[in-house]
Amino acid sequence: MATAAAAAAEKRKPVFINVEELKPGTNGHNLTVKILDSKPVPVPKPRRAPMSLSQRPQRPPRINECLVGDETGCIVFTARNEQVDIMKPGATVILRNAKIDMFKGSMRLAVDKWGRVEVAEPANFVVKENNNLSLVEYELVTVRA
Repeated sequence: MATAAAAAAEKRKPVFINVEELKPGTNGHNLTVKILDSKPVPVPKPRRAPMSLSQRPQRPPRINECLVGDETGCIVFTARNEQVDIMKPGATVILRNAKIDMFKGSMRLAVDKWGRVEVAEPANFVVKENNNLSLVEYELVTVRA
């Protein structure tokens, strides 16, 4: 019985949504988007601490902020490390298990270690650039019961 439930969960088809359907604080999104722009974000160098022999120096993280979108809107995507190489302007990618991070009151799309960024066939849609969801500022409001 347990194997039948596991097999059914594995065979579940991914549900793809549009950019305009994204809401703050949500996750598990699958999207097909076109990359409009990609800019590196300067990362401050970590302070040097005394190193032991077992520690090896780590490479600083690479972070790019990419403007991605589909026919319904666009949003800023934060690409990290290996994702930076995939996110080239003009390319089409599939984002699996993406989440919405809030940064200074605005939405950012990201894919962490539980998700995947895949190169896809070039899409035949025109990105709606005048509906940028990252330009909308949100405010956290506490509601008293």
